[in-house]
Amino acid sequence: MTEVTSADLRERAFETGDKKSSLVFYRVVRRIVRSVLFPYYRVVSNNHEALNVAGPMILAPVHRSHLDSPLLATLSQRRIRALGKESLFRPFGVRWVCAALGAIPVRRGEADREALKAAKALLDRGESMIVFPEGSRQEGHDVAELFDGAAWLASRTGAAVIPVGISGTGDSLQSGSKLPKRTRVGIAVGDPIPAPVGINGKRANRDDMRAFTAQLRDRMQQLQDEALALAEESGRR
Repeated sequence: MTEVTSADLRERAFETGDKKSSLVFYRVVRRIVRSVLFPYYRVVSNNHEALNVAGPMILAPVHRSHLDSPLLATLSQRRIRALGKESLFRPFGVRWVCAALGAIPVRRGEADREALKAAKALLDRGESMIVFPEGSRQEGHDVAELFDGAAWLASRTGAAVIPVGISGTGDSLQSGSKLPKRTRVGIAVGDPIPAPVGINGKRANRDDMRAFTAQLRDRMQQLQDEALALAEESGRR
């Protein structure tokens, strides 16, 4: 039996994700998440209309738990794409589900270059996708130092970046927890930030991207504070 390579998995994920049946499946799952998880976590959000803007878009949320992606993606009428670890795509049935939900496989450990390539391919197609600028899951309320991946992707594709604050998911599903506990979740969505450009409209250089990333971090922290306030205000009602 011929081994399925990483490139094969990515190609199949793109093909599966483009099928009408996958889009129908995605909408069904989105409706289930809205019907079950949103009431359970008493999700409160603002400015989520910004997630429906047409064209390539990078969603840049804080990352506190595995709940961040499904809750945020469900706020948008668009299908939100993401990168997922390749091991999830090896079993055929799970592979179809992941691809139908919009995920593209990348390899852990050596994934940086391939992840950026796959993400760029999605954005070049005009898709909207989640990129966690903090990288892995973090603890606490303060936004961690950001990687430049979102800035690089935006500068190479022209995609705008939407910063997002999410409060409550870290308390609900902490690292190592087996079962989530009920919390109040606040999601604050920022306005799109235009892609970074260099002087006289030239391609952004490293300094331009660092400045963009610093701006993005400041805005994410503001929205994280706003998300916390949303959740607390909801609890007082």
